[in-house]
Amino acid sequence: MMEEEELEFVEELEAVLQLTPDVQLAIEQVFPSQDPLDRADFNAVEYINALFPTEQSLANIDEVVNKIRLKIRRLDDNIRTVVRGQTNVGQDGRQALEEAQKAIQQLFGKIKDIKDKAEKSEQMVKEITRDIKQLDHAKRHLTTSITTLNHLHMLAGGVDSLEAMTRRRQYGEVANLLQGVMNVLEHFHKYMGIPQIRQLSERVKAAQTELGQQILADFEEAFPSQGTKRPGGPSNVLRDACLVANILDPRIKQDIIKKFIKQHLSEYLVLFQENQDVAWLDKIDRRYAWIKRQLVDYEEKYGRMFPREWYMTERIAVEFCHVTRTELAKIMRTRAKEIEVKLLLFAIQRTTNFEGFLAKRFSGCTLTDGTLKKLESPPPSTNPFLEDEPAPEMEELAMEKGDLDQPKKPKAPDNPFHGIVSKCFEPHLYVYIESQDK
Repeated sequence: MMEEEELEFVEELEAVLQLTPDVQLAIEQVFPSQDPLDRADFNAVEYINALFPTEQSLANIDEVVNKIRLKIRRLDDNIRTVVRGQTNVGQDGRQALEEAQKAIQQLFGKIKDIKDKAEKSEQMVKEITRDIKQLDHAKRHLTTSITTLNHLHMLAGGVDSLEAMTRRRQYGEVANLLQGVMNVLEHFHKYMGIPQIRQLSERVKAAQTELGQQILADFEEAFPSQGTKRPGGPSNVLRDACLVANILDPRIKQDIIKKFIKQHLSEYLVLFQENQDVAWLDKIDRRYAWIKRQLVDYEEKYGRMFPREWYMTERIAVEFCHVTRTELAKIMRTRAKEIEVKLLLFAIQRTTNFEGFLAKRFSGCTLTDGTLKKLESPPPSTNPFLEDEPAPEMEELAMEKGDLDQPKKPKAPDNPFHGIVSKCFEPHLYVYIESQDK
């Protein structure tokens, strides 16, 4: 019975120890060995025959048995060591797992600390940024306050100086100071609700009004409307006053120009009154000669007093043309029966020559001013000297007929002063037309 159980145990053990070829090959690759005992196809008979190939070799059987026993003991020791080692593996694994868990917990703790520190750093950065923004706003407000305070100081000092210089008629300094004060005052438009700022603004306006009235009074005193002109050239005070007038209300400049031109042409109205002999058409050259002398005289005496951008010489000439046209129209209506063809043509020729002289000397820029209205060209059908171009339909008709050799009619010259005086002759051109019909 015992033998049967042992046989069954051996068979089961052999079945367990029977490894697949793949496993056996893997073991041989990992643990290569030349020992016949390690081979999968180990044969005990062949192994014994290899140890004792002859009968004489049996004499060493004790030695061979001892070697095998020694090898068996070594294998038992190795197996015992491995078994004991496997016994401690579980305990070592649990200990390693516990250590790993502790390390993970420590790692999580460090990560949490880093996160907390990062949040604190972020909060600190936000606080620093908020403080920087507050400081930046404070700096901007402080800069604005300092700038506004400087402007206020400049404005207050400028207004005081402006009032003092106005009383002393220091127009040269006033011209520079007034422009600066007005520029500084623009920065305080949004602060006009403050009484002090509003008071300074009112003082500036009052100073401008006083300057305008004072300058007009100075020009009236230097060039009175009645009486003769004051002898001597213009003063530097009036020249600087013109610079101030450029900054003041444009009406001040216009009043100065009107009064000066009116005073400058007052002599002309006296010399060429309607009842004077020189006022008639046969002496029309004297009118134009007089204005030419006056323009030369103006350039010598007053050319540097008025700014160049005022174009005073051209304005005087243009106003002379308006006055002359009015006076000639009046006298020709009164003495219409005395107008003859030769006299009319003579006056027209001299007048158109004078208008050509004006076009060569002046640009005509003052003719577009609101105070000096540019005249329209006279109707082409009533002027025998200047005729407009033929209508486009007439030109096309002439080209169709092949009449290309026909002389072209002269075009009206590109003269901005054309008709500024000669327009007064248009109502009397019938005299020339009637003479041609006879």
